[in-house]
Amino acid sequence: MQGFLNLNKPFDWTSHDCVARVRKLLRLKRVGHAGTLDPAATGVLPIALGKATRLLQYLLEDKAYKATIRLGVRTTTDDLEGEIITSQPCTGLSIADIKTALVQFEGKIEQIPPSYSAIQVDGKRLYDLARRGEIVKVPARTVEIFHIEILDWREGDFPELDIAIACGSGTYIRAIARDLGAALQTCGTLAALTRTQSSGFHLAHSLTLADLETQIQAGTFQPSVPDTALQHLPFVTLSATFAQKWCQGQLIPITLELSGIVRVYEETRFLGIGQLQGETLIPQMVFEPIS
Repeated sequence: MQGFLNLNKPFDWTSHDCVARVRKLLRLKRVGHAGTLDPAATGVLPIALGKATRLLQYLLEDKAYKATIRLGVRTTTDDLEGEIITSQPCTGLSIADIKTALVQFEGKIEQIPPSYSAIQVDGKRLYDLARRGEIVKVPARTVEIFHIEILDWREGDFPELDIAIACGSGTYIRAIARDLGAALQTCGTLAALTRTQSSGFHLAHSLTLADLETQIQAGTFQPSVPDTALQHLPFVTLSATFAQKWCQGQLIPITLELSGIVRVYEETRFLGIGQLQGETLIPQMVFEPIS
């Protein structure tokens, strides 16, 4: 079996837990995932099956989320899973304040990742250092926020804001919650997070683990065909002769107004991933060799 599974990750499961469960349900050794989700987050977790694990590096990196931010609260992890550092009612905030503050979070911004994250510093994970009480200065990095939309605003001592965020790879929504609180001269933490889109997969078309188990038992489960997740890449179609040579690792002379990474086909058959350099097609990953 090979292809992709659009999994709706459940709350309190790690991404690794999901991979292990899928591996067991499908009795398949080669299973991997794109875009790690924190245990407290739910939503789209793309799962690669069989040889499709080799295609993970070529998937789209853009993502989208629905997030709930609680203002007036700061935690060690920048979400409700951590210990509360500060709890300070902030009843004076208005939706107008929120709209004004959110403007600074769109576009390319500098973001300091949460102390409890999987980023490595000197070969060690930040969350391991944080659990040992070690204070590490985490360098800011550039991330891109394409769009933020306010979905709901609930007033109170600790008001909550629901937003939809479309962003690039490496963006921490927990950091946005923390930094939005600071921009409003209070504090903030992430109260809930659902990933609605990742690597071209959408929440509306995802399967829960229960759905997957039911389909497997009924014999109806079919993964998405491997190249479904690669439609953002341009493609090249080869003749049967050139396809045979390309699958054997040979360079193929070709003249196209394209460059970079491409999908490679023989007619409608997906063969793998190539790279166009000048007038040469170079094999990068042969997915389906021709016998």
